[in-house]
Amino acid sequence: MRITVRPPERAAERAEPRPGPAADGVARVDRRTKNLTKRLRPGEIAVIDHQDIDRIAAEALVARRPAAVVNASASISGRYPNLGPEIIVSAGIPLIDDVGPHVMTLARDGERLRVEGNVLFRGDTPLAAGKLLNLPAILTAMEEARAGLSEQLEAFVQNTMEYLRKERDLLLDGVGVPDVRTDFDDKHVLIVVRGYHFREDLKTLRPYIREYRPILIGVDGGADAILEAGYKPHMIVGDMDSVSDEALTCGAEVVVHAYRDGRAPGLERMSALGRECVVFPAAGTSEDVAMLLADDKGAKLIVAVGTHANLVEFLDKGRGGMASTFLTRLRVGGKLVDAKGVSRLYRSQISTGSLLLLIGAALVTVVATALVSPLGGLYWEVLRGYWDSFVFWVQGLFS
Repeated sequence: MRITVRPPERAAERAEPRPGPAADGVARVDRRTKNLTKRLRPGEIAVIDHQDIDRIAAEALVARRPAAVVNASASISGRYPNLGPEIIVSAGIPLIDDVGPHVMTLARDGERLRVEGNVLFRGDTPLAAGKLLNLPAILTAMEEARAGLSEQLEAFVQNTMEYLRKERDLLLDGVGVPDVRTDFDDKHVLIVVRGYHFREDLKTLRPYIREYRPILIGVDGGADAILEAGYKPHMIVGDMDSVSDEALTCGAEVVVHAYRDGRAPGLERMSALGRECVVFPAAGTSEDVAMLLADDKGAKLIVAVGTHANLVEFLDKGRGGMASTFLTRLRVGGKLVDAKGVSRLYRSQISTGSLLLLIGAALVTVVATALVSPLGGLYWEVLRGYWDSFVFWVQGLFS
């Protein structure tokens, strides 16, 4: 279902509130949803300009618990069945859709606004009006989007071939992979991206991390996810636009993902922090760079957390660059395992039952040794003395 955009200059004039929830709160305005979620607080109104809201963006918004989300663009354009709008609405957050680009200039960041039905107000003045999305409308739009999925698949294939032409030497022969100080040779590597179910996957992988102690690589904000889970990243890879200063200064080796022409926006930030870094020029995503680096440096196994694992997830990002991730997975091959696969296949080498049995056997051995030992009686007398002292102390509390 394609939602019609009203002319910006007339949207506010024709705004008539339709039945729906009302919300009042401070507005947070940003064209980049990723940046907005960093400063969005519970109860505030998120004003975004995000065509085809993807699942990751939606989950980030829901985690911040806004009072409402106002989208300047179409949340479902019909290009492909994106997953974000359903997640937002299912969480009970009103989503006012396709209000027009003018809202990004009319709504001021930090001012108090009001949502009433399908209209955004400043006081009693309507600023923008759109369509208040509900689950039936979203599900209908998703069905229609699936009908046109073949066009997106064709575009995906074309982007894949274009990336292969650009990065043939890198993909096939590893040409251009920089030297790093982190030793990957014959080791397990855990790559963390702030993507699908990354928190749940990290929690599930705790026994694996404890036993195998893999090299931990955070892709941009994935480094913060590693810190939040109670670990320290060995390496951070990315363009440094969504990772905290705390992560960048934790001592991890930093690899800045640069464009093929040598431009690396992340270098300026690293320079400001006084951190040395390695530059890796490559097309594609930072996720790809992390995988290619680990593979080229001899990693035995690469476990991926929060990365894209199936066709719907590749398309859900809605950009051609995801074709590079598809090819990178082919390049890495059998070394790459999705975190969900590890959690299902991996079992700790020492089971809980075996551990309890071992403890019980040890206790029996200690008791038996004390009984047959010439000094056993002395041990029992010492223990009895400690017990009598403890009982006397407890009685003293009530006397």
